[in-house]
Amino acid sequence: MKIRKFLIFIALVMNLFFVTAQPFGASVTSGSPETAPADAAGTASAYAGNITELMINGFSTTQSWQGFYGNVTGTIQLADADDDVLYNWTLASPQGEVYASTNSSVSWGNIQCFNFTANGTMAGTGGETPGATSISGKNLTQLESNFNMSFDDVDGVNETFTLTNHDSFYTASLQFSADECISARVYGSTGQGVDQQWEEVLLYEPATTSVVFASLLEENMAGFDTNFHDFEMLVLENGHGTDAVVTTYNFFVEME
Repeated sequence: MKIRKFLIFIALVMNLFFVTAQPFGASVTSGSPETAPADAAGTASAYAGNITELMINGFSTTQSWQGFYGNVTGTIQLADADDDVLYNWTLASPQGEVYASTNSSVSWGNIQCFNFTANGTMAGTGGETPGATSISGKNLTQLESNFNMSFDDVDGVNETFTLTNHDSFYTASLQFSADECISARVYGSTGQGVDQQWEEVLLYEPATTSVVFASLLEENMAGFDTNFHDFEMLVLENGHGTDAVVTTYNFFVEME
């Protein structure tokens, strides 16, 4: 009997100190922001008394999105609460995910797929299933409203995240099956989205009502600029009208 009680005690202690894998905050070194240069104005001759059909082609920079790309380095480690390292494994080209959220504190054990048609009550974790699709969380209308977007914007959220086509991945020991969540394909070296390359998934965390953008890491793949990167991602930012307030994103990484 004493041995049995001792074994139960040991099991309880081990359970208290068991830590599941989850994303950790990541240090970020930011480069200079860039945007496309303006094209020179085209010309057409005007003749009194005439009418002329013009075919005009041009571009405007999005007022709803910011792009991030780059590389990830780091380690997988065994360490104590004081960050004293018992052993680590250096990763030059890690597998895993980079996450971005405007919320600095995300309850990763509750993470879910974002749902465009969620009921929007943001009732917390009650009735929600971690690793599934949000039921009562923020919906498409609310998300676009947060960033001053109109439902018919050509660069809206649902016009950008148009797919449910991505590789399987894990977040905080929760498995998301292939093609389970709303996703997008950021452009690679071909100048377009390609299956199984540069995939980004839209997630939601009900305890903190956090929208989370998740970029699935690639291993030194040629990106949009033909240079090799580990990740590319889009995040929302309100640049409409006279809004000049920047949006601060917190970055997390989970490496395998």
